[in-house]
Formats: sequence, C-alpha cells, structure tokens
Amino acid sequence: MTALGLSQAGYPATVLERTGPAPRSGAALGNATSGLQRILSGRNGTSGNGVDAYAPNAVAETWEQTYRLLRAATNDDANIRVLHNQVVAHVGQNDDHAWARTADGTVHEGELLVGADGHRSVVRRLVAPDKPDATYAGYVIWLGIAEESELDVAAIGRRWPSGLDIRDAGPDCLLGYPLGPHDGSLGGGRRLGWAWFDPRRTHLLRETGCVAGDVVQHSMRPADVPANTLAELDDEARQWPSPWREAIRDCLRRRAVTGTPIAEYLPDRLTSGRVALVGDAGHVSTPMTGRGFAVAVSDAETLAEELAKHPAGTGILTALHAYEQRRLGPARDVVTSGQAFSRSFKLST
Repeated sequence: MTALGLSQAGYPATVLERTGPAPRSGAALGNATSGLQRILSGRNGTSGNGVDAYAPNAVAETWEQTYRLLRAATNDDANIRVLHNQVVAHVGQNDDHAWARTADGTVHEGELLVGADGHRSVVRRLVAPDKPDATYAGYVIWLGIAEESELDVAAIGRRWPSGLDIRDAGPDCLLGYPLGPHDGSLGGGRRLGWAWFDPRRTHLLRETGCVAGDVVQHSMRPADVPANTLAELDDEARQWPSPWREAIRDCLRRRAVTGTPIAEYLPDRLTSGRVALVGDAGHVSTPMTGRGFAVAVSDAETLAEELAKHPAGTGILTALHAYEQRRLGPARDVVTSGQAFSRSFKLST
C-alpha cells in the first residue's frame, strides 16, 4: 500500500519483501474494501474495480485476497520494484540518505526509508531505540477458515450468518464472519472465518517459544499446535453455537488453525530523520479494534499526501515531520482503545 502511495506522489519505490510471492492465508481483514478502493483507484491505469469482486455479504476480506489485489497493482506500476525473500538485517541513515542491508549483505539506499515490517519491526529499532518492542497483551487468538463444502450442512441448517457475529463464553470471546469464495467471485464456495480470543494459554505460548518475556516472537503454525491442545479446543468448542462450532471443529480436524499471540505497541514517535513507520511497524493494536488495516491505509495515504507536496529530492524531512504530526495522535488513540479491551479481557479470567 505504501509503495503505491509513494508512486502516486512521484517517488519510485523498492519493496524488500521478507517472504516469497505466495500470499499468506488464514487471517481476515475487517472492513478493508473502502481502504483498498481508495488505494487502488488512485494509481495510474486502474479504477480499482477489482475490489467490487468481493462477495456482497462478506464483512471481512482475507489477507490472501487483499494481497492479490495489491500485488497486481504493484506489478502494473513501473515505479515500483518488489524484491522477495529479502530479510532486512540492519537499517541506518545519514544527512543525505537512508539504507537497509539485507542478510546477504546487499545494501539498498534511498532518499527515505519506510518501515512497514510489522509488529517485530527492524526499522522501529532505529526510530525508537529506547522502546523497540511491542509487548504481549496476555492472550492468543486462534484463527481458522472453513469451507462450506466441508461443513455438516444438516447440522448448520439454514443458519448461515449474514454478518459479523460476536459471542462470549466464560473468559473467551469469539468473532465469526462470513467470507466469499477464494477467488472473490460471486458464485458458490462460501466460507466461514473465525477468531477465538483465548486468555488461558500463556503457558503454552511460552513453552513453544511464541512468547519470550513480554515480547511476542512468532505465531504458532498449524503444524506446531500440540495434539492435546487441538483436543482441548475441540472439546471447548461446544460452548459456541452453530455454525461456528462446526467451522471450528472442521479447522481443528484438518489442523488448519493458527495461534497468534496478541501484541500491542503504543508509539511515542513515527519518524526519525529520513525514516518513517507505517502500520504495525509504527503502532500495534488488538484485532478487537477492527481498525488495524484501516489505520495502516490512512498512514500510507497521509505519507503520500505529505510527500506529494515536495518534489523528489526536496523537503523529505519536512514531509515526514508533517506525517508524524497528523498520524501519531490517531495511532495512539486506536492502540489505547484496544488496551482498554485487553485489560478488561484479562481481568475477566
């Protein structure tokens, strides 16, 4: 998203992507359509109509679908170069330029460096060396997506949900959401996505290395979820009503469940010299806010707007200062609201 905004502002962009070109799956983005529409409609040669392919009753889009749209847009933009499997090991800057060095020793230089590298941001360590890490919020979210074709239609009956469903049971909370087909078409192949907020397995996260101290290290991949944990979750799934119970048990049976420890980061700054942070690199809030993707879009748009006021090669520091002035307050507000939920969620256990 940020690269598309930079291109629109007249700044060629090189994207150092840590992973390969295949999109990740298993996560959903709430209310992403409007933000995607704005980002895609502004680029040369497109109207952003690809966003309309989402199923009309879907209230959340998967990251896989979103990535495909953004990837197609960057592929079509001559001002954007995407390099995959690039692990950034070090970043730095001086008065004239900023740089990123990848694990293979290659150094990439530019007029500015934008960190969009997630909650374990390497770039954040340069911008905020005194506060480099997002902290563990005290709970894990189990994530899964079930195909309609794999579910017990007789058990579900006609109870296919039409929108977001929020459920509480004891200390747990469940978000369920209908999704369209993988390809974004309007045909068959509906899916159910779910996010189970679980505050009872911090010990498991520490035992498996997902959390060290108060810092989230990584998610628990489906293959790494212990068999006894899958069995426990299957038993506990009885607390949820149909069709979520069936969707959860289907994912557990297929080992198609990811455990994501939730981290939070309340920023004191978003820039330093020629370096800026956007999205989860700059601020991390619980998914319960439902605003993470929207805030990241606003970051990208605001950064592009400020840079567009200055031709490439001039006014970088002024533009980044203005970006921070506009975005720091809203970013802190979202994180703070999410922290209030996290505190109440943990206190209820």
